[in-house]
Amino acid sequence: MDRNDSTTSRREFVAMATLLGGVSIAAPASAQSFGNILKSAKKVVKAASYSDEEMKVFFDQMSEDMDSKNPVAGMDNPYGQRIAALSQGLESHDGLDLDIKAYLVRDVNAFAMANGTIRVFAGLMDEFTDDEVRYVIGHEIGHVQREHSKKRMQGALNRDAVLSVASTADSGVRRIANSEIGKFFGDVVTAQHSQKHEKEADDYAFAFMQEKGYDAEACATALEKLQAMSGPSDGLAWTKTHPSPKARAKRMRKKLA
Repeated sequence: MDRNDSTTSRREFVAMATLLGGVSIAAPASAQSFGNILKSAKKVVKAASYSDEEMKVFFDQMSEDMDSKNPVAGMDNPYGQRIAALSQGLESHDGLDLDIKAYLVRDVNAFAMANGTIRVFAGLMDEFTDDEVRYVIGHEIGHVQREHSKKRMQGALNRDAVLSVASTADSGVRRIANSEIGKFFGDVVTAQHSQKHEKEADDYAFAFMQEKGYDAEACATALEKLQAMSGPSDGLAWTKTHPSPKARAKRMRKKLA
């Protein structure tokens, strides 16, 4: 064992000891229950040990997988041309490197990942004005800037994902197992969004619109359109994974006032 391995082992042992220190085990404690506690503690330690560089590798994997499964609009396509025009100058913004593209998919949806990937669906672009699409872009940048998907990834790793991450033989870089990428995407990107995260992303988008000189009312009108499209059987992906657009639109109206 080299020095780095020894240091890592000591750090993991100390972290697990700290986690276990607050656990009261009623006598007689079974070997099985203690083993489960050790296993859970070790998973938390391992998830917390992933570096920002490794997290970027995970999100790069998910981005590449999604782009391979969905048609990306190029510059020879009207959607590609429009998203490029609306995101001009945002390749580097607020300390972030961003990759903003459109999917030729009819769903009304969009998503962002911690590596700066932002994808806006053609179905949403069909329904929204330019400034409303800009609000969506600003909202998704807010998710990246506030590290929402990174925090969700850490939560997914804490729960059960460490066993699905392995080192490649040649480089030692840990990667998500190919069979698990879809599960990670569901757990991290398309799962139910919290009220807190959506509020932070909406506030970021509102400031973004004002800073860029765009019509900030689009923050409210976009959400009002989503509310009008939503319903118990509409199948609208956005409203199934985000808090009420009606309440969020009302909040944006108050900020405008």
